[in-house]
Amino acid sequence: MPGAGRQREMLCFMPGVAVVPALLVGWSSAAFIISYVIAVLAGHVEPLVPYISDTGTKPPESGIFGFMINISALLGAVTMYIRYLIIEKQNESLRFVRSSCNMFSLCIGLIGCTGMGIVATFQELSVPSVHDIGALVAFGCGVVYITLQSIISYKSCPQWNSYFVCHIRMLISVISCISFVPMIVFASRISMTKIDWTPSEKDYTYHFMSAICEWTVAFGFVFFFLTFIKEFQRVTLRISTEIHEDS
Repeated sequence: MPGAGRQREMLCFMPGVAVVPALLVGWSSAAFIISYVIAVLAGHVEPLVPYISDTGTKPPESGIFGFMINISALLGAVTMYIRYLIIEKQNESLRFVRSSCNMFSLCIGLIGCTGMGIVATFQELSVPSVHDIGALVAFGCGVVYITLQSIISYKSCPQWNSYFVCHIRMLISVISCISFVPMIVFASRISMTKIDWTPSEKDYTYHFMSAICEWTVAFGFVFFFLTFIKEFQRVTLRISTEIHEDS
């Protein structure tokens, strides 16, 4: 009939959501390792446990570090948002967590991703105060995020998570929390900002201990998101669009 409207719904399926946390884990690990290797080979840092930021301060590794960490921050934000949607959907059938708590966890995670972007953009020696604030935000919010996600995982047991996965996530969260505190304490005792440390220098012990804790927390995040992969494999995003046609 002329002028009549006919509505047709098109469904666009996007399977394989697990590729997002998998890419986050692989990309972030590569960012840390590649910048470290280049910085050591170029003689810009000592090979024995430099700060992560130390390995991305001087060119050419600074460009690679900044680019890759910014991509990691974006992938982290996407992963956290998908995780938020998953919990919201699971919550429809089993009210195991408040929606406000889920939203709060997402906001904390996104703030942490913003901190990562600040770390990648403002280099350690160029703008140290801004860089340090970004690092504090990234690590602090990151620790809070994975802790909240561990608690939420326990609340969703046994329907949506196995207790084994929950135990792994909580263990990673505890180790990261324990490492975060001395990382800040030891870093606050360092009286100078530099990247080429040697064992004979003043404050080297503080630097060394703080750097160990920093690497522990950073890879704690990597291993935590690794636990998301299997869970994301069961998820398919579906986008619904509507097309109107005149007959």
